[in-house]
Amino acid sequence: MTGSTPSTASLRTRFIANPAAIIAVGAVALTILGLTVLFSASSSLKPGPYFYLTKQVTGVAAAAALCFVASRMNLDYARRYAWWVAGGLLFLLGLVLIPHLGVAVNGSRRWLGHGSARLQVSEFGKLGMVFCLSHYLALNQTRIGEFRRGFLYPVAIVGAFGALILKEPDFGTAALSIAVGLSLVFLAGAKWRYILPAIALVGAIFAVAVMLNPNRLHRFSAFLDVEGNKQRGTYQLYQSMSAFASGGVNGAGLGQGRQQLGYTPEAHNDFIFSVVGEELGLPFTLGVVGVFAGIFVAGLIHLRRAPSLFHYLLVTGCLLLICLQAMINVGVVTGVLPTKGMSLPFISAGLSNLLLMGLLLGIILNTQRTWGRAALHGRSRQMREVLA
Repeated sequence: MTGSTPSTASLRTRFIANPAAIIAVGAVALTILGLTVLFSASSSLKPGPYFYLTKQVTGVAAAAALCFVASRMNLDYARRYAWWVAGGLLFLLGLVLIPHLGVAVNGSRRWLGHGSARLQVSEFGKLGMVFCLSHYLALNQTRIGEFRRGFLYPVAIVGAFGALILKEPDFGTAALSIAVGLSLVFLAGAKWRYILPAIALVGAIFAVAVMLNPNRLHRFSAFLDVEGNKQRGTYQLYQSMSAFASGGVNGAGLGQGRQQLGYTPEAHNDFIFSVVGEELGLPFTLGVVGVFAGIFVAGLIHLRRAPSLFHYLLVTGCLLLICLQAMINVGVVTGVLPTKGMSLPFISAGLSNLLLMGLLLGIILNTQRTWGRAALHGRSRQMREVLA
């Protein structure tokens, strides 16, 4: 008995000191919550109460398999194919825009596939951009201060992915991709005098794109007066905010909310956070936000051990894709940001984003294993040098 106590304490200490494990536990907790709330949110939808839950469980299993594969692959070896990965994903993003090849839903052409079997290519395009950009910036880290190699070329990579996603159109995913891409360019060492004009230019492009799109212009103007436009432009947002109000502190209880009766469109997907607020109350909504904040902080602690710029930028990109997307979704559902369809990571229904989250989590877990080994080899080498 006495011999087992130090072992238990050692395991506990090792877990607490393992940021990637904390991220994994947070992701699993969010996924379990998502499955629970999804059953309630989709109970009144036409295919039946188990339709979306069954699909989501299948997606979770597929995402877990991808997570395992990503956690075991050799990332440094995979770098050899970075340009092929980027080129292939850009090609697929181009195919999405071709009529009769890309699947159009509600005026947006974002999917490849047929019927219900389809994938949103832009989800994987985000990771492809991060992977390719991390490889390029690490390859040219001694020339990051230059305008052409250190700024123009990497921004061209970001712009290629962002432009094709914007063309679908998918303003939210394009904005997320560009924000993550420019963040990586800045963290790699690009100068402020290059970054700030680029941010201003991107803002101007999005403003013009919104103004030229009557539907999105109306959605943005309606957002400025949610109450006055609740019958048209902000119906979904108004119902979402009403769900939080009716849920209050304690919540109405699982299956007892109005949103699962179809009051909020896409309650099982983009607006599932409002179902959490209505049925489970304030502690769970704050808990969800707290878990994402914990994932972000644990990721920052984990990044301190990065052995190279490539690994540092790759994990930073994965972390931002998870946490920025969560921040945008929570902001939209609570009325802080204009309405934009974007999944809540690990919780919302949707196969493509779930598979992406599995890949992102797998890469983070991969680096926990390989970075520890790299640090051990580094210490061994230093010891040999001292002894010599």
